[in-house]
Amino acid sequence: MFSHGILGKQGSRIGAPPGSHTNVRDRAFCRSGDLGLRQTSGERPKGERCYCRGLFAHRPLNPGFDMFRRVSTITLALLLVMVGWGGAQVRDTVPTFTPSSARSPAAVTESQLFLGALQTILDYHRTTFSDSTLWARALVGLMEGLNDPYATVFTPEEFGAFEEDTTGDYAGIGVQITQLNGRVTITAVFRRTPADEVGLVVGDRIVEVKGVDARAWTVDMARDSIRGPVGTAIQMKIEREGVPEPLAFPIRRDNVHVSAVTATMFHDSLGYILVDQVARGSAAEVDSAFAIVADAKGIILDLRRNPGGYLVESLSMADLFLDRGSKLASTESRLPGQPNKTVEESWDARLPARIPGKTIVVLVDRYTASAAEIVAGALQDHDRAVVLGERTFGKGVVQTVLPLPGNYRIRITTGDWMTPLGRSLHIPRDSEGRPLHEVSDSFPTVVTKAGRILRADGGVFPDLVIEDDTLTTVEQNLLVESARAQIPLTLRITEFAFEKVRMAKAGTGPEELAPETFVPFFDLLEAEGLSAEILNDPKARDFLSWRVKTAFAQRSEHYDHALEFRAERDRVLAEAMKLLEASNSQTELFAAVEKEAAKAGRAQASGSPSGTRE
Repeated sequence: MFSHGILGKQGSRIGAPPGSHTNVRDRAFCRSGDLGLRQTSGERPKGERCYCRGLFAHRPLNPGFDMFRRVSTITLALLLVMVGWGGAQVRDTVPTFTPSSARSPAAVTESQLFLGALQTILDYHRTTFSDSTLWARALVGLMEGLNDPYATVFTPEEFGAFEEDTTGDYAGIGVQITQLNGRVTITAVFRRTPADEVGLVVGDRIVEVKGVDARAWTVDMARDSIRGPVGTAIQMKIEREGVPEPLAFPIRRDNVHVSAVTATMFHDSLGYILVDQVARGSAAEVDSAFAIVADAKGIILDLRRNPGGYLVESLSMADLFLDRGSKLASTESRLPGQPNKTVEESWDARLPARIPGKTIVVLVDRYTASAAEIVAGALQDHDRAVVLGERTFGKGVVQTVLPLPGNYRIRITTGDWMTPLGRSLHIPRDSEGRPLHEVSDSFPTVVTKAGRILRADGGVFPDLVIEDDTLTTVEQNLLVESARAQIPLTLRITEFAFEKVRMAKAGTGPEELAPETFVPFFDLLEAEGLSAEILNDPKARDFLSWRVKTAFAQRSEHYDHALEFRAERDRVLAEAMKLLEASNSQTELFAAVEKEAAKAGRAQASGSPSGTRE
């Protein structure tokens, strides 16, 4: 069987226990979050070298192309790890480096030149530098000279933070915290965690941690104080609505974990599975999610804004949908230590398809990357699903993370991966991560068994291209004026919705929001500086009401309602719903998509996508 773990965070989560499944969470519809990877270890055959390869959806590559624009506090990276399908490993010994001088007289001159320049700068430059400063800058220059946007060197501290933030594994108490009305507030308590066991509840406000007043703390300050070694105790005090005095809780930290998968039934007969990230254990979570959507006529697999994750998990996830023996993916990588030599590996499905006969639609966008593209590409190549949305990010290269002396780590690109039909989905980028110019008048294609023509020039091209809905002029003006007035609009929406949820659960407020419910919210925004002219515009009020209703349904854990609200503005989701409702088989679904694509003039083979992005 495959190795599993769970990954994914939203906001500042202080997680759920290993092995627990928090499949239905508000993170399903709020995609801010800290996502990524932790290295894994495993047994390796005797005599074989052990190394870890990874495929990253990198940090925001530039302000104009923010792949993780919903991430609030920590810049993220994703690692796709692979050695064998049975598990992922990291080389556990420091590589032995043979000095170039031992191999070539020319190399002696180059190394002496570099060391001579270094010593000259140390001795004569008008600015005094330390040895460590110059070596660090030289290392940065070396990375930049690779023209590899994914290459980097981690300090021990950076790698530790990278592991914690990207794997979702850390020691904590099992809550999600958010800044609401200026106070650090618990907005989710995960099941079977220390916080759940001692009785913390949603809405509790943290006032003291380890004897230190926390009323003026930020989320980061609270998170850093609450986390700590497994088994250690922490004393907390919280304020709770209706309780006159703060409540004290002694809590013992434990390993925690946050699910990357959310599933729900909605719209009577449709199933929805959201995968935030292809994390350790996410394939097992998708497998568990099938039970939730077992009665669905059709299933939507939402991979939008999924930055990727583990290769082994992407293979396991694709295996759930495909027949035994179906090719899943292949890689071609540099053979370690062997110039100009490569090694090819490929993987086939090992298990029977888990949901045969179900019609499937996969949703993607320009932020779908890496391991998520492997899943989408495999299902598309095998005619198992139709793909809707935007052309994906195009992250089709493999990275290796290797140890350096002093517990440093280096990450470099070492190979490429391909879909079952041999498509390379990689879009070449410069050292800053900007896509290079593409010529769109000619492009390679592949043909599926069903005769569908798929483009093969980078990224997964949807069978039906649907761009994100755009804001109206009124909505744009609303956001601009809110920013000018320095009103944190999203935060205010969250706060208002959260309070309405609290009242509904306490029996002091309605379970559904009527139009008059929003009047106090509009008054609040006006009091904070938003003009009455904008607030009195019916279109602006409709937009704000829609956002509050969506947040209210999400916070109430009425995820089916939240999806219905989202579909009012989410063109891709709405189209997927329409297609699934009208189709009784995958063949009918393909025909319906082809008809829609032809009608809109957006068929994949028409060459409509041009440039670097639609």
